[in-house]
Amino acid sequence: MSQTGTTQTAAPAAAAVSETPLLRIWREFAESKLALFGLGLFIVSLLAALLAPWIVPQNPYDLATLEIMDSRMPPGSLSGDNMVFLLGSDGQGRDMLSAMLYGLRISLFVGVVAVGLALAIGAVAGIAAAYIGGRTDTVIMRIVDIQLSFPAILVALILLAVLGNGVDKVIIALVTVQWAYFARTARGAALVERNKEYVEAARCLGLKRPRILLRHLLPNCMPSLIVIGTVDIARSITLEATLSFLGLGVPVTEPSLGMLIANGFDYLLSGVYWISMFPGIALTIVIVAINLVGDRLRDVLNPRLKR
Repeated sequence: MSQTGTTQTAAPAAAAVSETPLLRIWREFAESKLALFGLGLFIVSLLAALLAPWIVPQNPYDLATLEIMDSRMPPGSLSGDNMVFLLGSDGQGRDMLSAMLYGLRISLFVGVVAVGLALAIGAVAGIAAAYIGGRTDTVIMRIVDIQLSFPAILVALILLAVLGNGVDKVIIALVTVQWAYFARTARGAALVERNKEYVEAARCLGLKRPRILLRHLLPNCMPSLIVIGTVDIARSITLEATLSFLGLGVPVTEPSLGMLIANGFDYLLSGVYWISMFPGIALTIVIVAINLVGDRLRDVLNPRLKR
């Protein structure tokens, strides 16, 4: 009996020891049903955007398939070639479901790429400032302070007014207004890590500074950066939608969700609600889903901030 009890007690302990960090993160993340719901919504949105060319009834960018007589058709209407507009059509005769999924592709692409580039630039700048210190730290952090003192939307509007419309221009503007958040977070995390034993050991081994920054400090600063990056994807999508709504984002030929909302704004007073409403609902769903995932990741990766 004693040996059996010892074996049963040791089994969970052995399982806990063999659990990898990724499995632990997933196990703690999965404890929240709300976070799993948000993750499911995001995965469905991502798959719908990626598979849009194969699942939508119409290519909204192919002018040969558009018919002006089909413009502003209410949801459930039949087009001239007997295609059903499940969510109605817009002012150009485009199927709203098709336009939304194609627009979702652009919104997600802009959000993910902009955050990825901003995270990379900000992380390197912040870790370098913390590790090198001195004038390097002062210069980088003063630039960060100046950047953060201006509203992000204002800086983005000025940049796009100079650069012009385009997906690449929007990404440049979003990276410019967001890298400073990652730089400040990375610096704070690196200040805690730079005097720990593993960094001192790397210095004693004579490793070069870039290797210490990228191979030792950066991985240990990533948890907090991942949390901010996840939430910032939703922020980037919102900023892009705002810029496109104001006419300074993506061009009309490549409409995102924000551009689709803007296209239907002029028709709202005439009762044509679906052109703006359905893209607005899709945008809200994506942003809520990403925020649910980001909130849970914050609780898992940084328990001190857990509410």
